[in-house]
Amino acid sequence: IFIRDDLMKKKSKAERKAAKVMHEFKAGTLHSGSARGPRVTSRQQAIAIALSEGRRASKKRKAN
Repeated sequence: IFIRDDLMKKKSKAERKAAKVMHEFKAGTLHSGSARGPRVTSRQQAIAIALSEGRRASKKRKAN
């Protein structure tokens, strides 16, 4: 039995963060800015937030 390494690869911090943001968007709990900001209704805006937060998470990890 051969196990492909790419199937077993651990997700990066940025990928996990992006997945979490998209989950919030689908659940209707994603807010722009802070938790008191307006809810995000646009899929494109949710993707932009996911990419931005993912970049921020990976930069924070590299700094440590």
